[in-house]
Amino acid sequence: MKEYVTIAQRAEDDFFERKSQFIGYIAPVSSEEEALAFLAEIRAKHRDARHNCFAYILQNGVKRASDDGEPQGTAGVPIMEVVEREGLTDVIVVVTRYFGGILLGAGGLVRAYAHAAKLAVDAAQRKVMSPAVLVEMQMDYNQYGRINNVLSKYTAIVQDTAFTDMVTMRILFIERDVEAFRAELTEMTAATVEAVEVERLMGEFPL
Repeated sequence: MKEYVTIAQRAEDDFFERKSQFIGYIAPVSSEEEALAFLAEIRAKHRDARHNCFAYILQNGVKRASDDGEPQGTAGVPIMEVVEREGLTDVIVVVTRYFGGILLGAGGLVRAYAHAAKLAVDAAQRKVMSPAVLVEMQMDYNQYGRINNVLSKYTAIVQDTAFTDMVTMRILFIERDVEAFRAELTEMTAATVEAVEVERLMGEFPL
């Protein structure tokens, strides 16, 4: 498992260039089937558009791009280059073009498709998928406040807190922060509280 950056949810944006409208869409996908399903959805939504060009990059190494009738290399490749430059994986970007009657030329098309892709990327909320460790801790009430306060120093998400005779917390840590937190926890509580590993998994953390 290795860390990668993707997006949290779909996003879109658009602009006009010499009367042509370019609409950029981006969506998180985890397989070619999901990518092609999203592409089909956009094509169905814009049946009257001249072009629906796209590029997608998957965590398994699969990459694909299409000019969808535009001159070769003027749409799919610029879209792909934006996705790669932004360091995103497990995403598809589709750029829909409504032709405005004025030819843009090859250079103009490259710039327009790249700009539409960048607008879509910038509209999306990014997240990190990273090796993570879910830990569980039990503590006295008088320890809870101090422990909870130090969590902000680490990349961690509190998933559950139960208040009974003790306080029980379940926290998802990005893997690289676990040992540093455990060391601080041991020092802070004189080893009376332990972060017990529950599970190792790929965790989702906001950027």
